[in-house]
Amino acid sequence: MKTVLITGANRGIGLGHARSFAQRGIAVFATAREPAAADELQHLAHTYPGRFSVLHYDAADPQAPAQLKAALGDTPVDLLLANAGALGESGQELGNIHVDGVLELIRINALAPLKLIEALIYNITLSGRKLVALQSSQMGSIGNNSAGGRYEYRLSKVALNMIARNVANDLAPRGVTVVALHPGWVKTRMGGQGAAITVETSVAGQQKWFDAVTPAQSGRFFNYDGTELPW
Repeated sequence: MKTVLITGANRGIGLGHARSFAQRGIAVFATAREPAAADELQHLAHTYPGRFSVLHYDAADPQAPAQLKAALGDTPVDLLLANAGALGESGQELGNIHVDGVLELIRINALAPLKLIEALIYNITLSGRKLVALQSSQMGSIGNNSAGGRYEYRLSKVALNMIARNVANDLAPRGVTVVALHPGWVKTRMGGQGAAITVETSVAGQQKWFDAVTPAQSGRFFNYDGTELPW
C-alpha cells in the first residue's frame, strides 16, 4: 500500500490512522473540515514533508467530494477510508423521533461516503490495492441489535452497510474491494472514556486487517479484529 485517503482525520480514530500510516512510510491524504485549525494534522504534515497532506472535506457539504477530487487530480488511492461521520442528537428514542434529524444523519453517515466513492473511483482503480473501507458501527447490525434505541444513528449505519454491499457488487468487475467496518467501542470524544478499547488498539487491528483483506471478502462487515459481523 502506497497512498491512503482518510476522511475525518483531525481527531480520534481518523487521527490515529493518519499518524500510524505516516509512521509506516505510507503517503497520507488526511482531511478535516478546517485544515488550518487541525493542529495535530499540521504537525504530522511538517514531520513528514512530501508525503502527508491535509485537505479540506466536510461530509455535510454536497460539493465536498468534487472539491476533494480536484485537489487529488489523478493521484492513485490504494485505500479510501471513509471515517468521517456524526453521532447525532441524544434523545432519539421511540416516541421522540425527529425525522429531519434522522434524514440529516443518513445524509452525513451514508450518502456522503457514497458520493465520495463516486467522485474518487478513478483514483481508486488506478491504484494497486483498490480498497474502500467504510467506517460503520455494530449499531448498524440488525442481527446484533438486542438493545433498541438510537434510531437515527442505527438507521444511518444500516444505510451505510447496504451501500458497502451494493458498491462491492457494482465495483467487483473493476477489481475494487469494499468493506464495512466496526472500529470497536473506542475511547474517543464520540465513544466516551468508558469505552472498551483505546484508539491505538482499534487502529492497529484495522490496519493489520487492511493489509490482509482479499477481494473474496468484499461486500462484508467486519470488526476491528477481523472477525465477521452479521448484517
